[in-house]
Amino acid sequence: MTMTSQTGAPSRASTTIVVVAAALMSLGVVMVLSASASLTGRGLLDEPLRRPELRQAAFAAAALLVLLAVGSVSYERWRIRPGSGWQPAVALLAVAVVLCTIVLIPGIGTVRNGARRWLAAGPGWLGLGFQPSEAAKLALVVFLAAWSAWRGPRMRTFFGGLLPGLLVIGVLAALVGKEDFGTAVLLGAVGAGVLLASGCRVWQLALFAVPGVAGLAALIVMEPYRLERITGFLNIWDDPLGSGYHPVQSLITIASGGWWGVGLGAGVQKYGYLPEARSDFIFAVVCEELGLVGGAAVIALYFVLLWQARRTYLTAPDDLGRLLALGAALTIGLQAALNIAVVTVSVPTKGIALPFLSAGGSGVLLLGALVGILVNVARHRTRAELPG
Repeated sequence: MTMTSQTGAPSRASTTIVVVAAALMSLGVVMVLSASASLTGRGLLDEPLRRPELRQAAFAAAALLVLLAVGSVSYERWRIRPGSGWQPAVALLAVAVVLCTIVLIPGIGTVRNGARRWLAAGPGWLGLGFQPSEAAKLALVVFLAAWSAWRGPRMRTFFGGLLPGLLVIGVLAALVGKEDFGTAVLLGAVGAGVLLASGCRVWQLALFAVPGVAGLAALIVMEPYRLERITGFLNIWDDPLGSGYHPVQSLITIASGGWWGVGLGAGVQKYGYLPEARSDFIFAVVCEELGLVGGAAVIALYFVLLWQARRTYLTAPDDLGRLLALGAALTIGLQAALNIAVVTVSVPTKGIALPFLSAGGSGVLLLGALVGILVNVARHRTRAELPG
């Protein structure tokens, strides 16, 4: 049985999306707290502003507020309106490009773990940073959706539709990819998905996949450590204390948990054995402490979120809403899949966070904004709502 919902009213999809996103954020706070455990005996309130677990709780609370606030603002505000001097989608893209450019400038961008990906935020003693690549994800989805909805049938033309979209993807991927290869791949995949859904011709997009792949290959070659990760991935046991250390420790962490886990907070790999335990490899900590059952539950939460995004895509009232829903789903789904693939050593190691779970402020805040847009699209539906 189908039902028609009133435009702007809460729907089952919008409510479920909010609940699942809040559940993932809450689990992220708990797991970051566990992964940040120390053997030094420091109290939780020792230097509280510098404690990653307390920061993550604050970031998650702020992200939920951002989600709810953005979800209450009509997604129509992102529509490109010819003749208007103010185009929010274009402005967001411009801000993202500027941020992704200045972060590469020595003395402005901050180097952490060998990569210049951060801009300092707040007093230096706090050690807070902002990742412009997270803004690039949001800006890409919003701009491509707005651009494609404005061009309409002209997206099937090369110069009037496809080329400008490809240029935007190329610029953002190139700027981000210099220091963050994984996010560059994500931007390319999400952008291509949105362009295909907008009506671009497949053969034209396929032609540009060749220089795109060549560009990604160049990004790999220009950084020797990326080649080392790929060669090390081919046989991680050849050098378990060198190039294979990270993937080996990730597999050990996952295997240590068995089916049911060793118990929340009882994991040992986080004590200096597994690098990046509370950020990029937090899924391994989930599997160690909550078992494969806990890891499967996390994957199930992402599946529910993506399923509701699919319903939102199918019931969206117009092309703008449809493409915004698709872009949000692709961003979250592909990022989660890439992270889990890295943690399970299904693909070479790359730095990409698990949405809503990994420690970090800019990621959870801007993904919260993206999910807020998705929620608003789910609330503004005029087609018959799908059952189930």
